[in-house]
Amino acid sequence: MQNARKRHVRQMRRENRSAGSAGQPRSPAYTTVSGTARGDFPSRPAAHLAGLADRARRLADRTLPRTAAERTVDLVLGTALLALTYPAVAVAALTLTARRTPGGAWDRRPRTGLGGRVFELRTLRTRRFRLDVLSRLPHVVRGDLSLVGPVPLAPGDPRATGPGARQWRQELREGLTGLAQVRARSGMPWDDPALLDQHYAEHHGVVLDLAILAEAVRNPLRTALGKARSTKAHLSDADHRPPDCSGVD
Repeated sequence: MQNARKRHVRQMRRENRSAGSAGQPRSPAYTTVSGTARGDFPSRPAAHLAGLADRARRLADRTLPRTAAERTVDLVLGTALLALTYPAVAVAALTLTARRTPGGAWDRRPRTGLGGRVFELRTLRTRRFRLDVLSRLPHVVRGDLSLVGPVPLAPGDPRATGPGARQWRQELREGLTGLAQVRARSGMPWDDPALLDQHYAEHHGVVLDLAILAEAVRNPLRTALGKARSTKAHLSDADHRPPDCSGVD
């Protein structure tokens, strides 16, 4: 009789424990802050990617007015420069055509533009007076190029297909000139063209564009002035010999 009573008590205790366990909430280790089960919570990579996408959208919203301002500068300055330099470019093109330059007066090469769109870049085959660069101004007015931007690359170029450069290269117009073009000539490790293009993509704006344009104009002038000075021969201030005096006198 006592054994039967003990078995009954143990059975009642087991039923009470089972009922209590069924009514208790899950352990905090298996719930999220919002109260949903851990199994219902999105995985961390998905949440991280969603955060990055949201951050990219906010960044795009902030840079949209600045991009519009850059395009306005391209149209105003590009049209003015095209009107000023068109006669010289036209004369140079006619001269190269008359000379029957191999390949013709114009060099035509495919380049990747805004949004990955491929266009044909036309460049005059001369380096005189930087007419090769100025001959690309119609591309600036049409919107294929910007006055300042990354180096124009051919379709499939590894520098444009890398994981770090694929996105920003499709969001920026390539430039007539750029930070890489005016700084890469120094030969310093930190002036690598790819690093300079990446730096420009992160900090581009109207102020930086105007500074790069000023540098692009100043560099050829500085080179031309340096050559002009080197061609002048002057006697030393300490040399008072007559001009017709030989070196052995």
